[in-house]
Amino acid sequence: MSVILLDWYDANAREMPWRVSPQARKDGVQPDPYAVWMSEIMLQQTTVVTVRDYFRRFIARWPTVRDLAAARDADVMAEWAGLGYYARARNLLKCARAVVAEHDGVFPPDHAALLKLPGIGPYTAAAVSSIAFDLPHAVLDGNVERVMARLYDIHIPLPAAKPVLMAQAQALTPVLRPGDYAQAVMDLGATICTPKSPACGICPWRGPCAARAAGTMAELPKKLPKKAKPVRHGTLYLGRRTDGAWLLETRPEKGLLGGMLGWPGSDWIDIELPHPDSMPPAQGDWEEIEGEVRHTFTHFHLILRVVAADLAQDVQPERGAFVERRDFAPSNLPTVMRKAFDLLHQDTAPQMTTHGGLL
Repeated sequence: MSVILLDWYDANAREMPWRVSPQARKDGVQPDPYAVWMSEIMLQQTTVVTVRDYFRRFIARWPTVRDLAAARDADVMAEWAGLGYYARARNLLKCARAVVAEHDGVFPPDHAALLKLPGIGPYTAAAVSSIAFDLPHAVLDGNVERVMARLYDIHIPLPAAKPVLMAQAQALTPVLRPGDYAQAVMDLGATICTPKSPACGICPWRGPCAARAAGTMAELPKKLPKKAKPVRHGTLYLGRRTDGAWLLETRPEKGLLGGMLGWPGSDWIDIELPHPDSMPPAQGDWEEIEGEVRHTFTHFHLILRVVAADLAQDVQPERGAFVERRDFAPSNLPTVMRKAFDLLHQDTAPQMTTHGGLL
């Protein structure tokens, strides 16, 4: 079966900036483990379409793991802004520095050694092992789970089905070309064996597919019902000094948006506003902006009110620090913080003076 899929992959492999084509691999071109690792970290919980540009920017700015290890934390976090799941960016730096410190800047071609690196779990270790080093380790992402569930007509709901799906994926992984095979299964799930309306008629595995024979493709993989996400509330304070500098703070390393630049604000809690933690970070004539910021994280929905003020030039903030106008770029903010900035700039926003055309 693996030969059938590899033949299909040779003719249909997707082009990606981090991928070495199957023909190039046959010609002896080896994947860059750094690029493979970088792409796999970025692709966690994120689509290929979104990741492409981020990957290109990262590789252009930090072309080697040594370059990344030497980067300023703030620069990496700013470049990651908008990609989400910010713990990945912190682990990216930790891992790069560990590779330099412990492996002389070379990713170890060993599955067990990869697992010991910060931020590399079973999935990433398997992906780097197979794709970068051609070791026969099965990769089990959402696409592969779907393919395996349908190929073997497995009705155990996720996540309980993961061990069974992994066993099947590992049993199919060939000793020859395991890296290309791993990418082939992922491509199959992304382009043919899609969640809705799979293109079974052109699938290279349509013959042995048990779900196709049973007519159960649309039902699989089964999943346990999701629990309703709670809704949390909070406040963000957007303060701007007379010279156009913005009042911002770096969030704590641990927790959501850890290490990212953002607006000072309250805790995010499961009660309606206002609440006693909503204290402005500096003295000023604060005014609530019409509208609200809505954002969804993995485990909860978030609703934020936005409060803004022009601040005196000599004001001393109790929280955060001013970022000069020339050093501030909204694109360096995580998405939820950028939504607050955008809300402030809507036509419905209260009158705020324009400093150098910022508004």
